[in-house]
Amino acid sequence: MSSQVPSDLRYAKSHEWVRVANGIATVGITDHAQHELTDVVFVELPAVGRVVKASEACAVVESVKTASDIYAPVSGEILAVNKAVSDNPALVNTAPFADGWFVQVKLSNPGELDQLLTPEAYRAQIGA
Repeated sequence: MSSQVPSDLRYAKSHEWVRVANGIATVGITDHAQHELTDVVFVELPAVGRVVKASEACAVVESVKTASDIYAPVSGEILAVNKAVSDNPALVNTAPFADGWFVQVKLSNPGELDQLLTPEAYRAQIGA
């Protein structure tokens, strides 16, 4: 099954996606990542107000197969967490690019976005 790789996002090598609007990055995990995890049963999100650095573990997802750290693809302050995925972790599987987002981060270094993969580079990484 081919994974979706929306062309309006940037991607981390560790399978997180980033959508930026007005200096705020919304972060989630990719379709490919949720397929690899299979059924997500638990999501642990960070506290609002926490400052994260790019590549720092900031959340945890647990599936029927494994538990995995989720890494911040960008640095900044966590402005919001998606309570809906805490309450209904299956959203990560059913809507990874919409309702299944994890956190919103106020970018402290917008230049970090240039270090993330383009959709084409991410497709090449996952063989899509």
